[in-house]
Amino acid sequence: MPYFYGQLKDVNTTDIADAIQLGCQTMQSVFDADDNDIPFFSSTVRPIAELKFSGAHSESHIPGRHLNALLNAENAVGIELDESAVRKHANAAYFSFSGPLPVPLNREKVDGPLVYFRTHNLREGIHALYPLVQYRKESRAHDLAEQCIAAILELWSPEFGWDISTCNTRYGMEPDERTLVSGLARILGPLVKYYRVTESHAALNLAIQIKERLLQDAYPEDGSYDLTAHGAHTHSTTCVMASLAQLAELTKDMALLGRVRAFYDSGLRSFSDQLGWVIENSSEDLEEGRLDRGEINNTGDIVETALILGQFGHTEYFEDAERILRSHLLPSQLRDTGFIEDPDNPDGLDGRTNVAQRHQGAFGFPAPYGHEPVECDRVSFNMDIVGGGVASLCEAYRNTTLHDATGHHVNLLFDHETDAIKVESRYTHNALTITLKEPGPLWVRIPSWIDGEALVASVPGSRMTNGYLFVASHPIEEKLELAYDLPTLDLTLSHRSRDIRVRMRGDSVEAMDNFGADLTFFPALS
Repeated sequence: MPYFYGQLKDVNTTDIADAIQLGCQTMQSVFDADDNDIPFFSSTVRPIAELKFSGAHSESHIPGRHLNALLNAENAVGIELDESAVRKHANAAYFSFSGPLPVPLNREKVDGPLVYFRTHNLREGIHALYPLVQYRKESRAHDLAEQCIAAILELWSPEFGWDISTCNTRYGMEPDERTLVSGLARILGPLVKYYRVTESHAALNLAIQIKERLLQDAYPEDGSYDLTAHGAHTHSTTCVMASLAQLAELTKDMALLGRVRAFYDSGLRSFSDQLGWVIENSSEDLEEGRLDRGEINNTGDIVETALILGQFGHTEYFEDAERILRSHLLPSQLRDTGFIEDPDNPDGLDGRTNVAQRHQGAFGFPAPYGHEPVECDRVSFNMDIVGGGVASLCEAYRNTTLHDATGHHVNLLFDHETDAIKVESRYTHNALTITLKEPGPLWVRIPSWIDGEALVASVPGSRMTNGYLFVASHPIEEKLELAYDLPTLDLTLSHRSRDIRVRMRGDSVEAMDNFGADLTFFPALS
């Protein structure tokens, strides 16, 4: 009898703040007591439940994912962090930068030296340092970031790539890079974030050089996807897409934003579906067990990109973001861990201790319908993905409502409350209800499946404009109720080896095909 995971959740899966809180709990519990509190990278919960060291990604990767997420959660949502956990992640990041070259390096084995320079991890290196500069004012992090950027500018050029000879002769190590997209280009988003904090000329210089190379090689005007140029690691493709959107936002480069939008509308569709599921690996010869295996990092990148496109007036992308959040990202968070069995542990290894408890709040590699894709022989939640999922949820939380010189903007229709506004969602109440706490014009995004003009008729003085119900003036502390039904819609997700039928209720899933899989998110579609 399949374990219907969805019935046993005890946390509101439509509450972004709750999901962020739970994810932060996970990220503060993943330190290996047998390895000087360096955080674990690898994790599985089936067939064996354990947390493990990675010879490519532990100290060079996890601290960046988690510091970026944790410190943004503190800032965006007010999550109270365990400062000792922040310090452990910071110490691991500083350790990864302590080798002969000022870049994030990794050991090949526990207790070994820092010997492995994978350019894939440069993104995570700066993701560890910039929030320590922004939220903890750490000069050590600032100095390391500047040294790292200077080293890259010395050893890499957009014309010739990496200077392998100098890397070897001067530093005794060779950069490991398969493609620009899966390697250095991943640093682009963190460079943008670091520049916003420091106005580092070197960071912006490097970001522009990487952007120009990417537009030549991997993100063409027609938005097409070239597997050879990108590599099969789809998270690299989606995180670079989101990074280009962040750079376009920073520099007000509308031509670059147009490239991002073209790829989102075209190339992205070749390895994703309408609910934001993205295949983990886009190789053409995948075995059956990996065809429905996704990755929540990738889904979060789509959400972050959609939010930026929405901010620039392309309102339909806010609808994408909400559908993806409600129908895939939030449901896929591991909340009920009752199916996880802690393994035998005669040696008392920390990686086999309290595995179920330490996974609560994790994100991993789900199918659209559940944690265990059909024909997949293992279920895993690698710890980097927790950071990616939570960081994207922080951006969703920040963009749910915005208050600026043009008024109050309700972009995502979740329950949400700030000092300026309170929103009660139609998904949890009989109507979408908005209460202003400060005066100003009101803009409420209306989903495409609602008759906006019917709502206009019910709200005196309102009008529809660019997908929003606009109310020039509404009294503060007086509820505005928008009553509408959540319509049922059937759609089909076309995956490589199967079609997956879905019944939607508004922008959330009501039921879905699951092919008899275990650990499913939704009731089976009959």
